[in-house]
Order: sequence, then C-alpha cells, then structure tokens
Amino acid sequence: MSDLFTIVMTAAGLIFFAAGTLGLIRFPDTHSRLHALTKADNLGLGLIALGLTVQMPGLADLFKLVLIWALAILAAGATAQLVARVAAPADLGEEPRSPTDATGDGETRRR
Repeated sequence: MSDLFTIVMTAAGLIFFAAGTLGLIRFPDTHSRLHALTKADNLGLGLIALGLTVQMPGLADLFKLVLIWALAILAAGATAQLVARVAAPADLGEEPRSPTDATGDGETRRR
C-alpha cells in the first residue's frame, strides 16, 4: 500500500514539474514564466517529498527530506524575486506590444 502511495504522489509531482516546464516554454513574459516555475515546481517537489515520506526508514531521514523541501521553497522564492527585479526594468523576455491597450479603445500605454 505504501508503494502505491509513493508511485501516485511521485507521478503527480512529475506532472506538476512538466506543467512548470511547459509554462517556462510557452508563457510570453519573464514574470509569467517565473510564476509557472515557482508555483508548479514547489508543488511538484512537495508531492514527491510527500510520496517519499512513507519510504523513509527513520525520523532523522524524514526530517532531512522535509528540510530539503523547505530549503528548495525558500531558494526558489528568493531566486524568483531576484530574477524578476532584474527583468522588470529591462522588460526582458516580453513580446513586443502594440501602442494601444488590450481593450482597443485607442489609449496609448506608457512603459
């Protein structure tokens, strides 16, 4: 029963990793890509860690697994903030836009 739980949780985690990777490839701008990566990858890693918790032989190993997950969440958040701050002034990774807004009412956008 514990092996089935591990397989299901690991597969679900891999699906979230794949969704984050797809978001990295398909989303148009840097901030959307960062959002896809940080959210999907953190959830994917959490599901994999949850699936592996039932396979841990001792409490010390379980603590190490949870610590790795927590540190990965903190590192992903800090890294995403740093990349977003660098990308914001330079508009890195954004598609060129028309001078009118999305509603088409003719108002020009300011950058």
